[in-house]
Amino acid sequence: MTSASSTSARNLFIDSKIRLADRVQVNINNIASLTRQIQRGSKSNEILMKSAKKFSQQEQILESVEMNMKKLTLIVTHLELQLNIINQSVLKLKEVTEQLRTMQQ
Repeated sequence: MTSASSTSARNLFIDSKIRLADRVQVNINNIASLTRQIQRGSKSNEILMKSAKKFSQQEQILESVEMNMKKLTLIVTHLELQLNIINQSVLKLKEVTEQLRTMQQ
């Protein structure tokens, strides 16, 4: 009977050893999975930081473009004023030219 009891005890020991090894393997797999998720999380954080940095750069560029547009609008206004003055001068020049012709005749 001792032999049946020792065989039974040995089988229980082997079973518990196998179950322990299985649990250890499951825990190792879970740790590996957790590690992968942490790495992905850190990469997504880096991506978010890069995106925020690029967004702020775009904001500065947009402000610069807005300032340039205001300057261009001011330049267009000045050019329109100068064109009006030139047109008035051309009209006056025509009048003076006509007056000169009449005086020469």
